[in-house]
Amino acid sequence: MAANSIPKLTPEQLAEIERKYDPETAFRPTGKTLGFAISGFLVAMSIYHFYASGFGLIRELLHRGIHLSFVLGLVFLLFGLRKTDPVLPPRAWYRFDGVPLIDMALALLGVAAAMYLPLLPPEIVSQRVGNPAGSDIFMGTALLLLVLEATRRSVGPTLPIIGLCFIAFAYFGPYMPGALKHGGSSWLGIINHLYMTNQGIYGIALGVMAQYVFLFVLFGALAMRVGLGQLFIDLSMVIAGRYAGGPAKVSIFSSAFMGTISGSSIANTVTTGALTIPTMKRVGYPAKFAAAVEATASTGGQITPPILGAAAFIMVEYLEIPLRDVLAAALFPALLHYFGIFIMVHLEAKKLGLRGLTKEELPKLGVVLKDQWLSIIPLVILVYLILSGKTPDFAAVYGIIACVVVGFLNPNHRLTIKGLWESLAVGARNTLAVGAAAATVGIVVGVVTLTGVGFRLGYVVVQTATDIGTFLSTLPVLSFFTVTQWALFVSLILIAVSCIIMGAGIPTTATYIILVAVAAPALAQLQVEPIVAHFFVFYYGVLADITPPVALAAYAAAGIAGSNPFETGNTAFRLGIAKALVPFVFVYSPALLLVANGFTWMAFTITLAGAMLGIASLGVAFSGYLLATLKTWERWWVAVVSFLFIAPGLLTMAIGLVLMVPILVLQLRRTKQTAH
Repeated sequence: MAANSIPKLTPEQLAEIERKYDPETAFRPTGKTLGFAISGFLVAMSIYHFYASGFGLIRELLHRGIHLSFVLGLVFLLFGLRKTDPVLPPRAWYRFDGVPLIDMALALLGVAAAMYLPLLPPEIVSQRVGNPAGSDIFMGTALLLLVLEATRRSVGPTLPIIGLCFIAFAYFGPYMPGALKHGGSSWLGIINHLYMTNQGIYGIALGVMAQYVFLFVLFGALAMRVGLGQLFIDLSMVIAGRYAGGPAKVSIFSSAFMGTISGSSIANTVTTGALTIPTMKRVGYPAKFAAAVEATASTGGQITPPILGAAAFIMVEYLEIPLRDVLAAALFPALLHYFGIFIMVHLEAKKLGLRGLTKEELPKLGVVLKDQWLSIIPLVILVYLILSGKTPDFAAVYGIIACVVVGFLNPNHRLTIKGLWESLAVGARNTLAVGAAAATVGIVVGVVTLTGVGFRLGYVVVQTATDIGTFLSTLPVLSFFTVTQWALFVSLILIAVSCIIMGAGIPTTATYIILVAVAAPALAQLQVEPIVAHFFVFYYGVLADITPPVALAAYAAAGIAGSNPFETGNTAFRLGIAKALVPFVFVYSPALLLVANGFTWMAFTITLAGAMLGIASLGVAFSGYLLATLKTWERWWVAVVSFLFIAPGLLTMAIGLVLMVPILVLQLRRTKQTAH
């Protein structure tokens, strides 16, 4: 097939790819009658959250209960028992419009169980805490089981299995080994803690989803509808399309821009990859590389301000700091992530001799701005309100209002009443899986607070790292570093590996909440600042989306490119290596996060310069190309030197620059020989 005849996938094919690799979008088809009813429930969910966060005064427990009732009711209607749940015959006696009657019953039971406690008078609830009634135990047990099943259907089996393991840990505490042994808890005690208090299912995770995350997801859906996504793609084409390997650079910029309004790696991959992956293949990039570039760039959406996904808002609650501080802390690490991908893409393009897009293939900047400038207004308003110190929900509410106003005024992306209805439904639908996951995470966090296992596991991590550090510090070559320094380094590696393993197929937010319960106490014992510890866990949870064997974003991109999924995942991990290094940088030099204690502009400048040099050097080592092709020993040399740059400090940076001189000399000599 000729390069220019690479087929583009249809919207239906793209939706099927997203459905295949992202269980959160694997909605089952329904008949028209039930489909319209479900659409009405979704729109009602959006309207309720918009009203409650913007104008209503609703009790915390009641608000969380209403949110959970919407989530459970709709999950059982929209997600089948299995991913390949049959939908025919739709009018069988046990189905209505394609949905089994048992699922309808489970949906009703989920609504009842979620609303039972919040609808009781507050004084009755407070009296029953510690001594729940029989009806409380029944409803609590039902809610526990329904939350786990809803999460299994919408997210996958891994997270519910983790939830069950934690429940078993709470129940069988006396039989646990070593430091994990505890007194145990009866089923009544478990239900009392997980259901009757705000330490379990109705805890912080669910509260953040109901108060903040829902609104930001809805804002993203409306912003896409009024043309902001298309504006980002067109601007990316104008900025980067003409240069060597232009389509890959367009992928980086468009994914970075799209990440400002989307906290989903897979949705970002499918949205921008539909354009960028076929274009990259057309100019000569191998299919697996094209898919890997898009997947790696798209995972940056979860670490790109102002919308970092749900984890950012959880961080706000845990650390009790303003959202703008979290966004400020995330800014430069996110830029370093994209800088690393850009370097790798540029070197690959130079090595393969790939062209950029021609003038005829590029949109005109003047035309783009003239036709689509209105689309940027809602994002500008959102960012301004956040930076001015307004609460996240306040900013999101007025961002949503701006989207609707702009949509009705924008002639190129006109928002009709039907379009508004569909956007409200899509926004609500996109929150169902993360809402169910948040409730399950509440179970895990509840067990942690009930048993104190977080501190126990933190102690185990630190003790293990200290033992390893003690051994390493006795070795002649490694004795330059103290036991404490080795303990910190080994702890970081253990936690990073745990995050990547835990993040395999689990939403980033769930991974972050679960791991931070272990990592935060462990790193606190090693004198690591809380915001640094939280960001460290957050970054490695995101990295799981491009880390084989379960690299969901990479697999979705491979589906678009027609490449081998596992090879694509390996390539994506290589391209995203900067993201694996950046957390270590800000642990050893917190100035990179801007808001950490001890911040100075001098420390920040040295850290940023060193990180950029280190990431660029690592890109050279992995690609095997600088000005010309590198030999194997030269690649290893550059790889080792890159760590000297990344280690913060003027001395290590100076040593790294000196050691790079021989490589530069050899490269210049090789370039001249090639020219002659």
